[in-house]
Amino acid sequence: MHMEQAHKDIAPRLRGLRDALDMSVEDLAAKTGVTPEQAALYEAGETEIPVGFLMKVAQACHVDLTVLISGVEPHLKGYSLVRHGEGLSVERRKDYDYKSLAYRFSGRKMEPFLITVPPKKPEDMNLVVHSGQEFIHVLEGRLELRLGEDVLALDPGDSLYFDSQTPHALRGLDDKQAVFLDVIL
Repeated sequence: MHMEQAHKDIAPRLRGLRDALDMSVEDLAAKTGVTPEQAALYEAGETEIPVGFLMKVAQACHVDLTVLISGVEPHLKGYSLVRHGEGLSVERRKDYDYKSLAYRFSGRKMEPFLITVPPKKPEDMNLVVHSGQEFIHVLEGRLELRLGEDVLALDPGDSLYFDSQTPHALRGLDDKQAVFLDVIL
């Protein structure tokens, strides 16, 4: 799947899932915290679909995130080994490159991602908010994380656990990308 086209592949699965559950766009929007207009836009396949929205759809509809992303049922229940470079690319946009590290494991309670964030100017950072909690562990580069009013600089080996409902934004520092493990609950 070309990542630039991922939303075009995911959109019909979103629509099909909602139809299968006899749920209106308004119902899905209410359960996922977006406007009905935004939910309809995601279903139309005309715009990128944030991974946070997909996670909320998966939770609200009691399906696995992997099913929405890839259309394939995860099947491993005992363990799931993902070798270096094999993570399932979830979303690629100007901001982040996400790779799911547990996409084959059925019934996950958390979503671990390997995320690469490019360097950018402070004014180009986009604050996001979503439900749950988040754990970040920096692997490469230096990461700036804006968390509410605080600006934190994390070095390789540094970790941070926070409430995802706090507005947050990320960027690589020193004109280099930052790579980190991000686990969302």
